[in-house]
Amino acid sequence: MAKKNEAEMPENTGGLNIQNFFQGTKEELEKVVWPSRRQLVSESAAVLLMVTLSASLIYLVDGLFAWAAKQVF
Repeated sequence: MAKKNEAEMPENTGGLNIQNFFQGTKEELEKVVWPSRRQLVSESAAVLLMVTLSASLIYLVDGLFAWAAKQVF
């Protein structure tokens, strides 16, 4: 990725220019590599599976500690 020369970069006046903001936002969104539908579904399923497994593990460990606390107290 080539860097722009300092001469090519626009000067920052320090103020808020709404037109420059939206233009910059549009330029950045054009650089985004959007996932395909298949990739989106696959990765979403993986996230949901991991969240479910993590929550189940936490639930089981919590139950174990609750049981151990009952036995002690």
